[in-house]
Amino acid sequence: MRITAALTETKGAPFTLVPLELDAPRPGEVMVRMTSAGVCHTDLIVRDQWYPVPLPAVLGHEGAGVVEAVGDGVTYVAPGDHVVLTFHSCGGCRMCHHGRPAYCDRFFAYNFSGSRDDGSTPLHRASGDEVHGAFFGQSAFATYALATERNVVRVDPAAPLDLLGPLGCGIQTGAGGVLNSLRPPAGSSIAVFGAGSVGLSGVMAAVVAGCTTIVAVDINDQRLELAEEVGATHVINGADGNNVERLRELTAGLGVDYTVETTAVPAVLRQAVDALNQGGTCGLIGATAIGTEVSLDMSVLLFGRSVRGIVEGDSVPQQFIPKLVDLYQQGRFPFRQTDQDVRLRGHQPGGRGLREGHRPEARSHLRLRNLPLVLFHAGAERFRWAAGERYHAAPQGTRAAAVARRYTSWSSSPSIRTA
Repeated sequence: MRITAALTETKGAPFTLVPLELDAPRPGEVMVRMTSAGVCHTDLIVRDQWYPVPLPAVLGHEGAGVVEAVGDGVTYVAPGDHVVLTFHSCGGCRMCHHGRPAYCDRFFAYNFSGSRDDGSTPLHRASGDEVHGAFFGQSAFATYALATERNVVRVDPAAPLDLLGPLGCGIQTGAGGVLNSLRPPAGSSIAVFGAGSVGLSGVMAAVVAGCTTIVAVDINDQRLELAEEVGATHVINGADGNNVERLRELTAGLGVDYTVETTAVPAVLRQAVDALNQGGTCGLIGATAIGTEVSLDMSVLLFGRSVRGIVEGDSVPQQFIPKLVDLYQQGRFPFRQTDQDVRLRGHQPGGRGLREGHRPEARSHLRLRNLPLVLFHAGAERFRWAAGERYHAAPQGTRAAAVARRYTSWSSSPSIRTA
């Protein structure tokens, strides 16, 4: 089947829109017509080869769409179902059997190998040359994607499907890190370091959990404003480096009960541990280059403090993602406030907004060769696919239009282009 995909040819190269051939679904596989996909921090660090995924490859692992066809043996979904695509797991190892698929014994092979379990790839050029696919069991940066029955999640068709893609990784990671991993009791205190889409999801989850002191820490005031909008009781601009002292001031000198570290900066992880109350727990979510080390004070850990890693929010996606959708529909998990469309005139800045910490606010769509594109989270980009080439602009003279113009000015050095 002929599709259009955003291809990463080489290390650090732009995402390039190209035609590719996609296999028909094999037994256990699900073909999905994509309606949206998130651009996660992981996509960007894989593009830059922090993780050694073979290239060229089609990335994307936060997809949402409509089931087009299913392979033999698939019973969980059927054509026409609305689905979110999430991480892949084997289903047969000790961790999967214990209900912890994010820690599958074969997690790296199933999500970062650039191929199916048997070593084949579902993507090819017209010449027949292989392109690595099956990234996180999906490769969602395309008009159609092949997933598996294990990594599709059926969702309520009444939910806004074009917003749901990031539930497959970033939002489920931040929210699950709080609700599934840390499980703070009502009345507890929590600080979230990094107010990107993952951190903001953690803030919203802390509200759901009933935390009464919810602190967002970031170096960008626009992100902190958004954190307050979605439930933070306090915000700290950490540019001055006094985060630990300021958190203790907010907690009568004791420190917070829980912290969530989403930035992947070792010095920030140190702050997140040092800011804990005795007996407190820090959840490490931020992914950094393999081999990155951090220095911690052993005497701080000695008094009952702990650090634990968190992958994909410790979630069982088929259970957790529908719960997040329910919370959204009830108005209790307003992640739409962290989703914004930005007009880009054909180019995707490929992480610059993520690194610089802008808070995009324009709600407009770019449609490009049947592969439209680009929405931003606060702190993470997201592609949006739709048919046609019509361009929808933000109202002129608005703050949204001004922000949109800031992004269109990057077109001189695009990170997404047409082939």
